[in-house]
Amino acid sequence: MKRRILVLCTGNSCRSQIAEGYLRYFAGDEAEVFSAGIETHEVNPRAIEIMKRDGIDISKHTSNNIDDYRGIDFDYVLTVCDNAKENCPYFPTSAIKLHCNFPDPAKALGSDEEIMEQFRQVRELIRKYAQNFVNENLRP
Repeated sequence: MKRRILVLCTGNSCRSQIAEGYLRYFAGDEAEVFSAGIETHEVNPRAIEIMKRDGIDISKHTSNNIDDYRGIDFDYVLTVCDNAKENCPYFPTSAIKLHCNFPDPAKALGSDEEIMEQFRQVRELIRKYAQNFVNENLRP
């Protein structure tokens, strides 16, 4: 039976999109993975680029609002930033809720190279988190 996973962030533009990409990659057919925000923004082009560098295409992802998923019975809801955890409107679900606050690479300052390095570092943190999540929760 496929598990349903929702990844929540503030704007559903960077961290939750990266997490959705990795969770889909690592979980394969074992899960349906969705992402949303408490507000919506476009998917960050740098998030698309940094994932492309690791061979994962998130260019077709869309930024979705949490309200788009009301009525879906999720098995897991993963928040990937403190703001989403603290400000998420009431979301009725019996899902297991897990939280990990990742730095927001969209707030990185510096040259293009320095900013992309911040995206790479956050991508690696999320990649490890997603791989561990799948191994600990979806695989016997």
